[in-house]
Amino acid sequence: MIKKNRMIYRVVIFLIINFGALGIGSIFTNDGVNSQWYANLNKAPWTPPGWMFGVAWTVIMISFSIFMAYGWHKVSNKSRFVILFAIQWVLNVSWNPVFFYYQQVLIGFIVILALTILLGFFIKYYHQKIKPYSYLLWPYFIWLLIATSLNGYILLNH
Repeated sequence: MIKKNRMIYRVVIFLIINFGALGIGSIFTNDGVNSQWYANLNKAPWTPPGWMFGVAWTVIMISFSIFMAYGWHKVSNKSRFVILFAIQWVLNVSWNPVFFYYQQVLIGFIVILALTILLGFFIKYYHQKIKPYSYLLWPYFIWLLIATSLNGYILLNH
């Protein structure tokens, strides 16, 4: 059994890292969402209202942080676990400037598709090793499927 204090400490560390990623991304998102470029894009009819993005990402990062904290204790290959997490972090952070700042819809689609595939791998690979905590990845994965479809719609209708 994981000692409660260590688990809480790990959750806090991953919360800081994950919400740090959101903070970095928001530097590019806030101006981008309000830009003329974004306003003029042909967006998908299923695009959620703006407030939903903040709620979704808050739930996702809390769930993902708990998964990572618990996984850190359970996985035998910590190097792989950390490398996959780091790649996820970079992809997550990089989508915002690629899409909103540089306005590169195709590259943004490639980045978010890679992130979605990586999360799918996390679910598949760690399901047996980190049950039932692997279910905490599903909100992230479902949101990425939605986000990938939104980016893809813009790409096809740009």
